[in-house]
Amino acid sequence: MNRCEWASNELMVSYHDEEWGVPLHDERLLFEFLTLEGAQAGLSWSTVLNKRQSYRDAFDEFDVATVAKYDDDKLRSLMANTRIVRNRLKIISTISNAKAFLKIAEETGSFDSYIWGFVGGSAVDNQRVSMSDVPATTLESHAMSKDLKRRGFKFVGPTICYAFMQATGMVNDHKLDCFRHGQV
Repeated sequence: MNRCEWASNELMVSYHDEEWGVPLHDERLLFEFLTLEGAQAGLSWSTVLNKRQSYRDAFDEFDVATVAKYDDDKLRSLMANTRIVRNRLKIISTISNAKAFLKIAEETGSFDSYIWGFVGGSAVDNQRVSMSDVPATTLESHAMSKDLKRRGFKFVGPTICYAFMQATGMVNDHKLDCFRHGQV
């Protein structure tokens, strides 16, 4: 069975086979992936994926309304949590991103409809022959990054946005010979 070669250990294989590239419309999961992709900045996805359950525990299962209300005491608690990436700017950005996420949902009806608008509402089915064909950014990820930043989001550069698009199935970057390409 062929799969994308980046799935190189048990956890990454499970993530690849079950989640990566599957079109996602659940608001909580969209917030989770936006947070985790931002946490990855400067780190490997494997590092963040290994801490995923710890992030869920620390950030109230990524309940966006709860995270948006975090105060200084909660910030101190998160900074002391050795099970997550304890980068102050990344933690603060999660809280401010939750507030901006809610504002977008209020303005547009849902964060889901807003974010999927960057790909016209449906997944882009890329035809990647090898992983070297996969870009780090696209015009769409640049547009998403620019608009999210304008709306107050942090840790949403074009590369992070493209990784988010891949993770949430906005784009299908499974290689053509990967068994998941046709499934997602």
